[in-house]
Amino acid sequence: MGRVICVANQKGGVGKTTTAVNLAASLADMKRKVLLIDLDPQGNATMGCGVDKYELDHSVLEVLLGEMPAREAIKPSVNSLFDVLPSNADLTAAEVKLLDIPLREKRLALALEGVKADYDFILIDCPPSLNMLTLNALVAADGVLVPIQTEYYALEGLSSLLETIDQIRSHRNPQLELEGIVRTMHDPRNNLANDVSGQLISHFESKVFRTIIPRNVRVAEAPSHGLPVMLYDKASRGAISYMALASEMARRHQPRTAPA
Repeated sequence: MGRVICVANQKGGVGKTTTAVNLAASLADMKRKVLLIDLDPQGNATMGCGVDKYELDHSVLEVLLGEMPAREAIKPSVNSLFDVLPSNADLTAAEVKLLDIPLREKRLALALEGVKADYDFILIDCPPSLNMLTLNALVAADGVLVPIQTEYYALEGLSSLLETIDQIRSHRNPQLELEGIVRTMHDPRNNLANDVSGQLISHFESKVFRTIIPRNVRVAEAPSHGLPVMLYDKASRGAISYMALASEMARRHQPRTAPA
């Protein structure tokens, strides 16, 4: 049964979509079966996987509204490396339409019941705000992966997100946990970045992934080509870092060997 991980941060510009796309590609390169769900109406994760958001016949919107099963809306990413449940601007309608649907915060969780067994990991790219789409992701997820840019306001935004996770755990999804924190766009030459990094480790200890994602031109360029960075430039520092992050995550969720 696939582990569902939503990639979320209520602060924008922290590398959330970049992390979702590149982590999906890196896990898939390790022979894990991966589904990436784009739950952001901007559709950036969809485009970054090589799927044209302007040419979609179906998207995650129809799945959330119960108009079709998730399996019928899923598309292959570039090179069929992993699967994508895509989105586009039509998803903005979900906010209003979901208000009149029973179990509106559980629509994604219900939709995933039919496909969870097909995947090792299901990653959800969330919008950079707490709305009905993000709520659906948090209710459906087992864990929350938080990308954080190592800068001054990072810890303030994280506190707000952790409060949200606690509320969801208390009232809607008792199994939800903090999957971990990944430091993104890190510049080791910056004293403030190193200070924030140290504070994260001090407060969250093992919940902070050891892998740090550096600022990297290749990572920034790859989406314009509709490619994860490992397909754009596998030898780049960014690609190597995301492969290391995927390895670290996979080790955390290795099946336990049954006792003899």
